[in-house]
Amino acid sequence: MKNRLLNDLKSKFNSNTSITRKLFIITAIFFAAFVGSTLIIQSLFFERFYISKKKSDLINNIESFRSEYNKSKDVVAAMEVAAEHEANNNIKIVILDSSSRLKFNQSKFRNEGNKTKDLTDFIRLWSEQTNKSILVDNKTQTYLVSNRDGDTRNIVAVNYNSDKTEVIFALSSLQPVNEAVGVIEKLYFYFTLVAVLFTILLAFIYSKMIAKPLVKINKVATKMAQLDFTEKCQVDNKDEIGNVAASLNFLSENLDNALTSLKQANTKLEEDIEKERKLEKMRKEFVAAVSHELKTPISLIDGYAVGLKDDIFEGADRDYYLDIIIDEAEKMGNLVSDMLDLSYLESGSFKLKREKFNLTELIEHTIKKYETIFEEKRAELKLDLLPQVIVNADWNRLEQVLTNFVTNALRHVNEAGSIYVNAREMENSFVVEVENTGSSIPEEDIGRIWDQFYKIDKARTRKLGGTGIGLSIVKNILVHHDYSYGAINTDNGVKFYFEVPKL
Repeated sequence: MKNRLLNDLKSKFNSNTSITRKLFIITAIFFAAFVGSTLIIQSLFFERFYISKKKSDLINNIESFRSEYNKSKDVVAAMEVAAEHEANNNIKIVILDSSSRLKFNQSKFRNEGNKTKDLTDFIRLWSEQTNKSILVDNKTQTYLVSNRDGDTRNIVAVNYNSDKTEVIFALSSLQPVNEAVGVIEKLYFYFTLVAVLFTILLAFIYSKMIAKPLVKINKVATKMAQLDFTEKCQVDNKDEIGNVAASLNFLSENLDNALTSLKQANTKLEEDIEKERKLEKMRKEFVAAVSHELKTPISLIDGYAVGLKDDIFEGADRDYYLDIIIDEAEKMGNLVSDMLDLSYLESGSFKLKREKFNLTELIEHTIKKYETIFEEKRAELKLDLLPQVIVNADWNRLEQVLTNFVTNALRHVNEAGSIYVNAREMENSFVVEVENTGSSIPEEDIGRIWDQFYKIDKARTRKLGGTGIGLSIVKNILVHHDYSYGAINTDNGVKFYFEVPKL
């Protein structure tokens, strides 16, 4: 039970107490233990130590007196030696001769008083009770005695002076020990007050030098644990704590850089993975689209070729099916040609052959090739061009762009509809537009029409040889020219455009 209570207190102290309070408590406990142990030692051992010290000093004094006393030549000199030792050492000296009589009458000594009376009483009792045979030459015996009132103790030293066959008595009062204890108690009271103030001062110093820097370090470390490296540890100490703070800042910066690099690498990896997924999806769609585009002409060619071989068709039918085979083979050739062209445009080796020319002439040249088809579709062509639109571009590639825009318009124009081909001048550029009347493009599909083999209406007529990759070719050509482009729905239908910067 006791151990559990101590463990609970220790756990609570470690978990809920700040380091400043811990240091204050530890320091207070240390000073309390120091003061308490000092008081205990004083109460238990100080008096005994003091008495032992007084006995030792009294023995040394009486032996010193004996040495000088034996050298004195007469009574006067001996009395002066005794008086000097009494005055210097705060003792009382009495000598008995071999007949146990006082060699010096008390009245002959100075500073007579209680000490003389106490020593006289002791000598009388000692003479009555002590066997003189126990005295040993040069060996001093000490006695702890009380005065007549029984309240003040004294130390008496007895030495046998064999040189003169005399007994020397010396008395020293122990009264100062009581005064010393009282003074020490007062001293410890003031010492305790000073210790409390000193403990508070130490707690402030601990807080300034140790606790505050450690709190800052802990705050930064906590944020680092939450992957927040924005805050730095501002500790100016030039000691181990300062080194820890500097190391923590260095670690924070390195971790921040490492995590930033890792995030960037992860983002790049995700982008690469997503790009790879898109490429894989495009590859699958491409294979499916090519398979779909080639399946019909191959089936037609195969079927009609077998029929012709077996002479199933004769006369005009034979020529008709031969024309179908030729037409489907041409469409297959166009598809392969467009695929190779797109592959070339998407490769890194493609280079534009730029030259300066009038874009209006290129537009008129391209439109003229489709006059017959305009008549067949009964589509009205409306031109609104500028006389001079000088550009620095690749003639053949821009002709591909215009061709795809025009054929796309012819493919989707409504019956007896209109196709508008315009060139407008802007502040810093020229805009070429091809618009056809008819149904608009769904908004969810308008961004995907530039993808390979993407067709909004899979049931459209294949008369104009649409392969599904014409707009992908347009996009790549315009991107290589660094021209902006787009497609928008209008009130009448759909408009395709590209923008050419002025020279």
